[in-house]
Amino acid sequence: MRNEERRERLRAALLDAAERTIAEHGLPALKARDLAREVGCALGAIYTVFPDLDALILAVNLRTLALFDRAIAAVRVAPEPAGAATPAERDAAVDTLVRLAVAYLHFAATHPARWRALFQHRVTDALPDWYLVEQVRLFRTIEAPLQVLCPDLAEAERALLARSLFSATHGLVSLGLDEKLMVLSEPVLRGQIETVVGALGRGLAAG
Repeated sequence: MRNEERRERLRAALLDAAERTIAEHGLPALKARDLAREVGCALGAIYTVFPDLDALILAVNLRTLALFDRAIAAVRVAPEPAGAATPAERDAAVDTLVRLAVAYLHFAATHPARWRALFQHRVTDALPDWYLVEQVRLFRTIEAPLQVLCPDLAEAERALLARSLFSATHGLVSLGLDEKLMVLSEPVLRGQIETVVGALGRGLAAG
């Protein structure tokens, strides 16, 4: 087997093992020595395919973002109106925002350890461009209904509003699922998210 093939197989094995560890036990359980033992390689071999654990964790988190992307793909986003949005189209855009928020809650409740790892991990250097591109692509999904509700917003302002709406939803989900603070059942938390995001959306629809 060629060296490049061996490196690629080792990279895939380490990524799979790290993903399982994070999904089952959380990010704090991820240790380089344990990974090496699990895949049957020397500790130093990890750093021949990943420059450091940060890079490995980012690769796992990229898989988590892809999983989330598939989850929200089920939320049908209405096409942008050809002209001024009708009341029905604005209502549909508000409903899309609510359903996206509920999909985020469901993802976090279904994959809690993987979801938390997205926010627990702090890199020492700037995030790589390929990771930022994936984040921006996901935010575009939120921007689509905002284009219907706020057609006069500049692109930069709409992007900022999308992040603000995400932050509001993330705060509700984080507090609601935090075992140390105020755990709420998923149906109760869903009702709260529907109320808050729905109110925000209707406020934007009203101008």
